[in-house]
Amino acid sequence: MTEQNEREQTPWHALSPQETLDRLDTSQEGLGADEASKRLEHYGPNRLQQDEATPWWRRLLGQFNNVLMLILIVAAVASLSLGKFLDASAILGVVIIIALIGFIQEGKAEKALDSIRDMLSPKAKTLREGRQSEIEAEELVPGDIVRVEGGDRVPADIRLIESNRLDAEEAALTGESTPVDKAEDAVDEKTDLAERSSMLYAGTIVAKGTATGVVVQTGSHTEIGRISEMLRGVQQLKTPLVQQLDRAGRILALCIVGAAVLTGAFGVLFHDQPWTEMFMASVGLAVAAIPEGLPAIVTISLALGVQSMASKNAIVRRLPAVETLGSISTIFSDKTGTLTRNEMTAQAIWLPEGEFRVSGIGFAPEGKFHLAPGNGSEREQEQEHGEEIDTEDHPALVHFLQVGALCNDAELCQEEERWSIAGDPTEGALVVAAAKAGFDTHELHEAHPRDGVIPFDSERKYMATLNELDGKRVLVKGAPDRLLEMCTKERGSDGDTELDRDGWEERIHDLSSRGLRVLALAERDARDLSGELKDDDVETGLVLLGLVGLLDPPREAAIEAVKHCQRAGIRPVMVTGDHAVTACAIADQLGFARTDRALSGHELEAMSDEELEREITEVDVYARAAPEHKLRLVQAMQARGGICAMTGDGVNDGPALKRADVGVAMGLQGTEAAKEAAEMVLTDDNFATIVGAVGEGRKVYDNIRKTVTFILPTNGAESLAILIAILAGITLPITGLQVLWVNMITAVTLGIALVFERAEDNVMERSPRDPHAPLLDLFMLWRVIFVSILLVVGVFAIFGWILYGQEGSAEQARSGAVNMLVAGEIVYLINSRYLLNNTLSLSGLFGSRPVLLAIALVVVVQLGWTYLPFMQVVFGIEGLSLNHWGAIVIASVAIYLIVEAEKWVLRKRQGKKKGQAGRVAAAPAAN
Repeated sequence: MTEQNEREQTPWHALSPQETLDRLDTSQEGLGADEASKRLEHYGPNRLQQDEATPWWRRLLGQFNNVLMLILIVAAVASLSLGKFLDASAILGVVIIIALIGFIQEGKAEKALDSIRDMLSPKAKTLREGRQSEIEAEELVPGDIVRVEGGDRVPADIRLIESNRLDAEEAALTGESTPVDKAEDAVDEKTDLAERSSMLYAGTIVAKGTATGVVVQTGSHTEIGRISEMLRGVQQLKTPLVQQLDRAGRILALCIVGAAVLTGAFGVLFHDQPWTEMFMASVGLAVAAIPEGLPAIVTISLALGVQSMASKNAIVRRLPAVETLGSISTIFSDKTGTLTRNEMTAQAIWLPEGEFRVSGIGFAPEGKFHLAPGNGSEREQEQEHGEEIDTEDHPALVHFLQVGALCNDAELCQEEERWSIAGDPTEGALVVAAAKAGFDTHELHEAHPRDGVIPFDSERKYMATLNELDGKRVLVKGAPDRLLEMCTKERGSDGDTELDRDGWEERIHDLSSRGLRVLALAERDARDLSGELKDDDVETGLVLLGLVGLLDPPREAAIEAVKHCQRAGIRPVMVTGDHAVTACAIADQLGFARTDRALSGHELEAMSDEELEREITEVDVYARAAPEHKLRLVQAMQARGGICAMTGDGVNDGPALKRADVGVAMGLQGTEAAKEAAEMVLTDDNFATIVGAVGEGRKVYDNIRKTVTFILPTNGAESLAILIAILAGITLPITGLQVLWVNMITAVTLGIALVFERAEDNVMERSPRDPHAPLLDLFMLWRVIFVSILLVVGVFAIFGWILYGQEGSAEQARSGAVNMLVAGEIVYLINSRYLLNNTLSLSGLFGSRPVLLAIALVVVVQLGWTYLPFMQVVFGIEGLSLNHWGAIVIASVAIYLIVEAEKWVLRKRQGKKKGQAGRVAAAPAAN
């Protein structure tokens, strides 16, 4: 085992400070200058690796890495070599437009690794040879002695040697919502990352206190560095739509090239046509068959979806994520600040006389007090939340609230309509509870001045103050197990009585089982005290006042969002660094389907990938999850064929956000690393926003599907027209240049109108679509073939009627054929608004303004194309008479009515199948 691997596997949190110093061959005086230089050369600088950004020219060239684009380029070069400069220019113009759209929409290069690297502190206070100095954090090496204090960003992974009332904010790394107590005492080797109190980790913030520690890991070997390396190694998956388009493109390309070559060879061999003319006809066939307008339509559809989502607080950073949202089947969500408000709230107060419930959530001092069911009359027991009470009728409750507000350093603040807490959120919950009873903290402190204080310490697990409150009193709050050791009595309605330790432990368990964080409050008479308040004055002879249960409450909007997800066939899953009991309780309040069981990080580590894949669909709550656990969960779900979204806000979410099919970061409380790794950012940090985004994604996919069904028959009709003409040895009804005109001017213009279609009524009532289902299923394939045949019949009918029936020129006949094709597209556009439903209604015909505007625009442009002299010269056409237009209109109306008749037949068949299925399902019941 190498030295580096040995250091990485060393459980530094489980070693004593002296053992750590010995392992690293250092002392509390620090390293010498020469030794530090040697180690810097050996271990390298304390910074994270960074990938080079993809240059713009490479991203631009990447747009041409597509089979259909390459075919168009080859066609353009071939046309140019044969002297067809106009055809070559038109084809190249199409290619450049498509490439530029993709290049512009791709946007910025990835910045996730940059933002993680910036989390490392630029400076560090270190001891070297017994002298303190400030050095660049990049120069830190394992074995350095570092000092930190409140407000500092931790520059490396550090094993504490000495600490003084130290708290660290580790939410970005572990997901814990409140500052974590730190001390130098070793902890068990199997302790989870979030509970390693003897360690400080790079990139986290020292909330308060001071400490000295020894550097154990630097650079990419720190916990932040490990996340960065995972992020570098995560493969970003292609979205279902991109995969389907790539697959369809390859198949289509093979078919197009094969058909073009065979058709050209047939013309030369069987009809003695010149090879140059047949080559250009083959190029025309290829150009006609390629739906070059489709990439632009898909891009525009996704871009419009992005614009719509942005107005609903969801910023999409990568276009394909819009479509992927429509097939999401699982949402992995962080708890703290995402499903919950990150605002600790007092929910229950348990006094010797009974339990009281406190309504209202968050920091706003709005709520009422209730006597919990079971503590009073039968009438109270019938009420879910208990009977509302007046706090003045319960002196013990009033006293409890006063003690909680006085033994407290937090302040309640209001800026305009927003309430916030200055100080520790846990202490803030007690201040808010007192405010709900009408107490002003400032007035309380003025009326009952503080004469002494023992700040909270992770070792003593309590805070104590000396206040004037009905005489001089010591007020104490802290961990319930610690205060039970310090109390000998409890304050009942009849005065102080012997402490019922077993009864209080049952109450502590009851509150904890609800997912509440429990604090205890106690006091004692202090008339005998003089001088400074000391630990010995506090730790014996206390009277227990009661318990308070605190909860980081679920977002109310998230509760509704969970219901919407479940109705839409989407499974929400909670992944958190919190305790399993708390996580299950929150999940239950949110309405998750399975909340009786949670898998912990230790259990995940013990599972093989195969075991996890079996469990992934059975468990909705994962607790004490580390970054690699979240990544494994996403990979396991994807291995089961699921399409996953991952919501998160911390650095620890980065790898899973990147690997997930859609990574969703929080915009307000999220780190920059999370935002850069994600495909979508919620500007309101509201889990509910993702539900609207999923609905938008489903609508976008529906509209893309309608657009594909609309565009492909145009290409099919053009291809069939050229193919039939060559095989039959007759004049081409449409030339290659005319094909490009139809595809890029009319098809794209009309197709865009469909992306504005409103979502169907049942868009969030159906199950997520199967990501493996082909874009062109049997129904769509039938529709494309059916309409292609209708259009090509119309094209040949008008072409032949003008050329032979009206004795017109070939140029005029082609003009009629192109306009027939365009008119057929116009009526089919109206058909395509509903794939199966009837459009023979005012709403169906005139209910979409974008459709009407697109039709009007195409009519005007097409008239210009038909009658403007320079257009006639460029495209080789002639003007049409009223008789010609009359025939085109009649043929178009016939196409429209035939398609509506086809839809009617399909609806009837679908109705019969549903009826048969219903009868089969009812048969067992009838029997």
